Amino acid sequence: MSFASDVKNEVAAKVMTGSDARAELSALIQMCSSLSLSSGRGMTLLVTVENAAVARRIYSLVRDRYETDIEMYVKRKMNLKKNRIYGLRILSGAVGIMEDLGIWSARGLRSAPLAKIVQSDNNARAYLAGAFLAGGSVNSPETTSYHLEIAVNSEEHAKFIIGLLSRFAINGKMVSRRQKKIVYVKAAEKIADFLRIIEADQALLMFENVRIERDFLNSFTRLNNMDVANEMKAQAAAGTQMEDIKILEEAGRIERLDRKLRDIVYLRLEFQEASLNELCTVYRERTGNIVSKSGMKHRFVRIHEMAEKIKAQEKEKETRTRRA
Repeated sequence: MSFASDVKNEVAAKVMTGSDARAELSALIQMCSSLSLSSGRGMTLLVTVENAAVARRIYSLVRDRYETDIEMYVKRKMNLKKNRIYGLRILSGAVGIMEDLGIWSARGLRSAPLAKIVQSDNNARAYLAGAFLAGGSVNSPETTSYHLEIAVNSEEHAKFIIGLLSRFAINGKMVSRRQKKIVYVKAAEKIADFLRIIEADQALLMFENVRIERDFLNSFTRLNNMDVANEMKAQAAAGTQMEDIKILEEAGRIERLDRKLRDIVYLRLEFQEASLNELCTVYRERTGNIVSKSGMKHRFVRIHEMAEKIKAQEKEKETRTRRA
């Protein structure tokens, strides 16, 4: 079972009453149902979902709030996956139900419900829970990216849901996909906030645990990579410094250096793989004098300049020899 299914099963098990139950059912009916007209029964509602828990949720909410005739059925989709489709037929009182849910007017179905349906923050929470049950999905925190989305049929409805999310400081964005409007959230912290809003407490706990562990491992890896990179840079610098010292040594220049540079040369010869910070520490312990990392680096720059000058002199000497 997917993480999204776990979230839906948990939310569908919550107890909703009063205006909160109406708000949740408003989203469910608007997003999962279609209307049909028959000569015998008049207007009927056909609700179809792919999650058994969501189907049971809609059934119980309708039966608890309205006196109506409901038929339930199950069938398989005609595709390779052959997922089950759970259907409910609301055979009487369809128009009255939709009017109560704020999704029916004299002109027919509304693109978004009346504002009274989500008047309070608790109503808004319940509506978002219903919208997620009807058309939502969320990636497992164990995947490579964080993503939560709710698919709706119209831009107006998408903007309505984005407005509800903004009540809770969640910045939802909209994109079109296969004749649907998708409201989505990418930030991990905001996805966690959404799970908290719809009271998916167990899923939230699992999401946060995995996210924190994953983020810790990513941070640890980044720090480790930085340490390795710094170590490689230190080793490369030490190698260059050893080459410069060798040039000075072959030219007989070591003993002619001033005391500060000579001490640094002897330290590098003794500690060939040490970093500049480590050399600074040893230098302080042996001489009692403090030298900063930048001061240590400056001394090696001076040594490098001397070595480069010697190399240039040797090259010029070889050139004159060839010409002679």
